Amino acid sequence: MKFPRSKRKIVTEATQSFTFTRRAMVVGGLQGGFGLLLAGRMAWISVAENEKYKLLSESNRVNLTLIPPRRGWIIDRNGRPLANNRTDFRVDLIPERVKDAEGTIRSLAALLALESDEIERIKEELDKSPGFRPVQVADKLTYDQYAAVSVRLPDLPGVAPSQGFSRYYPAGASVGHLLGYVGAASAKEYEERKDPLLITPGFKVGKDGLERSFDRELTGKPGAKRVEVTARGKIVRELTTRPDMPGNTIRLTIDAGLQEYAGRRLATQSGSVVILDCRNGDVLAMASMPSFDPNSFSDGISHLEWEMLSKDDHVPLRNKTLQGLYPPGSTVKPMVALALLEAGVQPSETVTCAGAIRVGNTLFHCHKRRGHGAVNMRTAIAQSCDIYFYQMAQRIGMDRIASMARRVGMGQKFPLPFPSQSYGTVPDPAWKLKKYGQQWQVYDTVNATIGQGYMLINPLQMAVMAARLATGRQLMPNFIHGADRPEAEPVGVNEGHLVVIRDAMSAVVNGGGTGGAARMNIPGVMIAGKTGTAQVRRISMSERAGGVRGNASLPFKLRDHALFQGFVPFDNPRYAVGCIIEHGGHINRVEDAPMICSDTLSFLFDPKKATEKLETLEKGWGGTPAERLARQTAAFRLSNAIKKGEVPAPEASNAAHATTPPMSSVPGTAPEDDNDAPPPPGSNPASAP
Repeated sequence: MKFPRSKRKIVTEATQSFTFTRRAMVVGGLQGGFGLLLAGRMAWISVAENEKYKLLSESNRVNLTLIPPRRGWIIDRNGRPLANNRTDFRVDLIPERVKDAEGTIRSLAALLALESDEIERIKEELDKSPGFRPVQVADKLTYDQYAAVSVRLPDLPGVAPSQGFSRYYPAGASVGHLLGYVGAASAKEYEERKDPLLITPGFKVGKDGLERSFDRELTGKPGAKRVEVTARGKIVRELTTRPDMPGNTIRLTIDAGLQEYAGRRLATQSGSVVILDCRNGDVLAMASMPSFDPNSFSDGISHLEWEMLSKDDHVPLRNKTLQGLYPPGSTVKPMVALALLEAGVQPSETVTCAGAIRVGNTLFHCHKRRGHGAVNMRTAIAQSCDIYFYQMAQRIGMDRIASMARRVGMGQKFPLPFPSQSYGTVPDPAWKLKKYGQQWQVYDTVNATIGQGYMLINPLQMAVMAARLATGRQLMPNFIHGADRPEAEPVGVNEGHLVVIRDAMSAVVNGGGTGGAARMNIPGVMIAGKTGTAQVRRISMSERAGGVRGNASLPFKLRDHALFQGFVPFDNPRYAVGCIIEHGGHINRVEDAPMICSDTLSFLFDPKKATEKLETLEKGWGGTPAERLARQTAAFRLSNAIKKGEVPAPEASNAAHATTPPMSSVPGTAPEDDNDAPPPPGSNPASAP
């Protein structure tokens, strides 16, 4: 079989030329297309994206830094600063830029003479920081310290010294709970707002109190600074600077002098005092003590100071004015008496007080063991007779009393610029059925009529109650000076009934009643008020039979609360006051609620005289709140160092002085006051079967 022979392709010069030409055209086309692509891309970069790459190029040469805006001032009603700003030098760490954290902190500690607890705080915050948030190392530095850090910046990557403004509170602890404090923004706040200003070193936001509520208004607009830098970030020269715009000024109704006086006059006690203007409800002072120094919090509080405040049994971190709730005790008796008058009870009707009364199978006692004898409404309020109110309250029922309590401000939620408030409780049959699923009992009425049982109030509500009893109008507390407010509605009671109540409250102080310690030493000025004692423990029948233990013999947490509410002048009310002393127990007359209220109100009439008295008293208390806090911190630091073995323990004779803050040495005895029984729910109201 023969296979066909393949035809041999003949290659000629012409075919070779054609093939080469075709390949050259393909390659040339590809090269041309690639060239056009490159030319187009170059044109796009140089023309269309010129601005973008110009900025990138500029950013390699120039750094743009935000300048934190100065925070707006908070001033009092007279223009006096409550919170302002002062120039300072500071040093921060930018976590994501730090290369050797241990070495950097060690160097800064040597340059700035940092305490050991400060070093621990910096390390902990650096570990917890998300990277973009600056960690404060120190502020309020001297120029020499600032310069010492600045010249070493090439060797300290991540260190950011700056000159700016820090928040300053002239009154210190006296405004701690009123104004709150500022601090660096948290990671959560940054994630929510995505504002680069929040991660700018030195910028702080409001964290509590009015600083937090008015943070937007107080925060201004940031400035900017352009500086030329080398490849390593070293500053060559400053190019341009755009100044910041400060935040708005907030003007409060607070009287700065009165606010500071009130904080100092609370002395070594744990409590609160509030003063209102009876004309319009303006809050003139709202002090809660002991407190914290907002300057320390704004600067970055140390672990040691935080631990000291957290362990203090006087709870300096709680705003007792708005967050503390207490049984109002006998301070509600004028309100209950007003409800009695509105229900038709005549003020001249008398009740015989023999010292105790049986309600069901329970024996309820008066604070005066042998009783007051025959008492009418005025005497019952002046002498704080419990038996009178036990009997009369059963006649009208709890619903009428609860209605009156709400009309004078108890349990009311006020529209205040504070992030956290507690509103108290005004119990009635419907409330108990809803909350506990139980029917209201007669003993519940007896409990509530003397401000015990389920009834709770805060110091601000107590001051509002006093203002409404004084004026007959439903005044609302206000903190913003000049704010537009509607005219206060009347409480809705007979004016003649209010006159009876005011006269009885005057007798409490000026007519031989339980509040004689509140009598004012201002010629022509008389104060009307009502004292109160709120029990916090169970008094057993065996203890009552053998004699109730005095508060002075009890641990701090088991002592009664001491309360006072009132207004001044009695015949033309201008100011109202409410004061609660936690576990005060009426032990020390000078540091008791009635005299604290009297002295604080006297500042409004004679500041010089009131201040002279206060300065004399403070010598016995160990100085001003700032001086006492400084000694307490030093003692706590020493005690902590001894526990760690960093310093040897002092001799036994000096140990107590080194570790115990000074106590009050001002002599005084408690006035004979009402000792309200029964105690709160669940604590067995001193009963007998």
